Amino acid sequence: MKKVLLACCLTLLLSGCDKPKVDASTDETMKTSLQKVKESLPEEKRQEFSEATSTIVMNSIDMKAMMAGAFSGNGDTIATQQAEKAKAALNGKTGEEIISEAKVILAERAQKEQQQALQEIAELKDKNAKSQQAKEALKNFVVNKSRFYFQKQEFGNPRPVIELSVENKTGTPISRAYFKGTIASPGRSIPWLVDTFNYAIPGGLEPGEKADWPLLPNMFSDWGKVEAPDDAIFTVEVVKLDGPDGKTLFDAEGFSEDDQKRLDMLVTKYATK
Repeated sequence: MKKVLLACCLTLLLSGCDKPKVDASTDETMKTSLQKVKESLPEEKRQEFSEATSTIVMNSIDMKAMMAGAFSGNGDTIATQQAEKAKAALNGKTGEEIISEAKVILAERAQKEQQQALQEIAELKDKNAKSQQAKEALKNFVVNKSRFYFQKQEFGNPRPVIELSVENKTGTPISRAYFKGTIASPGRSIPWLVDTFNYAIPGGLEPGEKADWPLLPNMFSDWGKVEAPDDAIFTVEVVKLDGPDGKTLFDAEGFSEDDQKRLDMLVTKYATK
């Protein structure tokens, strides 16, 4: 019985040694041996082998080094070095070994992507939460009245005017206020104009103070070109406020539509795994 087992073991070892391996000693032997290794595999594994070979080669190449070499004028030398690394990564391996190693590389890559995605999801959710908090806080900077019209001038075209009446109920002095203005007609789904504007408040606006501002947008901007009918209504939303030090105090636009799309995609792809 022992002799039979020994014979079986020797047969397996010898069969393993007979499997063709990649010979990367020259470009020609590399090409020829890769073809032999591929042909030694079952038909259903040959495509997997080709993909695995590409995975190992790309994993062994340092793209940053390649780019640095291209910009430094050392491109040929760096490219040769990277090619040798790619050859070494495949040299002496059988088809099954190449397929197995590629699986390990892909699994490690997937795990890393998962970790990075979960971290980005957490960051985007935190960003969204802060944006929602900012929106609530911005409600305390009240726009009591908003009006948009064109004022005739003695010379030239009429100039656009934005009139605002505001009140600071935030409990903090405000140095600059940012707004999103919308000119729209009742019953129409598309506004005539949606645009942003801001105002650096001379002396700031202390808590509890009110102010009336006549603002003059650039007459060559969209504000000066809009053609809205008489029934159009001008509404204003406060989107950002700067505190007394000039730094952002509340920012409702910190979380954009693109951020939401990115978050939805990441959650669908990674968070449910």
